[in-house]
Amino acid sequence: MAGIPWKALSEAYGFLGNSLLAPMTMTASVGLDGRFWEAFPTFGDQGLTDAVAACVCWTQSVRSRAEESGEDAVERCAVEYPRLFIGPPSPLAPPWETMYRASNVTVGFGQATFEMRQLLREAGLELRNDNRQYEDHMGIELLYLSDRCRWLSGDPVEIVDARQKLASFIDDHPLDWIGSFRDCVEEQSPDGYFSRILLVTQCLLKWHRAELSAL
Repeated sequence: MAGIPWKALSEAYGFLGNSLLAPMTMTASVGLDGRFWEAFPTFGDQGLTDAVAACVCWTQSVRSRAEESGEDAVERCAVEYPRLFIGPPSPLAPPWETMYRASNVTVGFGQATFEMRQLLREAGLELRNDNRQYEDHMGIELLYLSDRCRWLSGDPVEIVDARQKLASFIDDHPLDWIGSFRDCVEEQSPDGYFSRILLVTQCLLKWHRAELSAL
C-alpha cells in the first residue's frame, strides 16, 4: 500500500521495542554506533530527524568519553537499564502502562495489562520472556506494533479496518503514556541512552499516527 512504508516501520518498532526489554549486554549494541542512527528511517519527518540526530551526537559523546576514560560504553548502558526499569528496590522509571494510567499507582499490573493480553491473543501472539514482563510493558507494546506493521505490509484484505484499529491502539496505549514515561526516564537519567531511545519512539509514534489520519 502506498503512503506508509510498513516494512521499515516494523523494523524500527522492533529495534526500539527490543531495546527496552533487555540490557544491551543481552541485545544488539548497534545503538552505540552513530552509523546505525544515520541510517535509521526518519520518513521525512522533522521531529524524528532531530531525535535521530540527537542519538548520533550522543553516540559520539559516549565513544569519546569511553576512549578517554577506558569506560565500556556497552556496560554503561547495561547498568543504566536495571537501575531505571528493574531495581532493586524498585524501578526508578516503571516501564508498564498501568503505572501511568492514574496517580499514586504502585502495582504494575492492571487494566492496561489485561487489554494488552487480549490484543496479543487476538493477533495470535504469545508472550515468551524470561523476565516475566507484564503485557503492558512499553517494549511489548512496540513489538506488537512491529508485528501489526509486518502483517499490514502483506496488504491484507481487511487493511482499512486494520489501519483504524492500529490508530486506536497507538492513541489508547503507547502514545497515551510515553510522554510521562519519557519524563520519568529523563529525570532519573538525563544523559543516558534510554531517554534518547524514548524520544525517537515518541516521535515515531506521532508521525505514524498522523500518517494514519491522513489516509
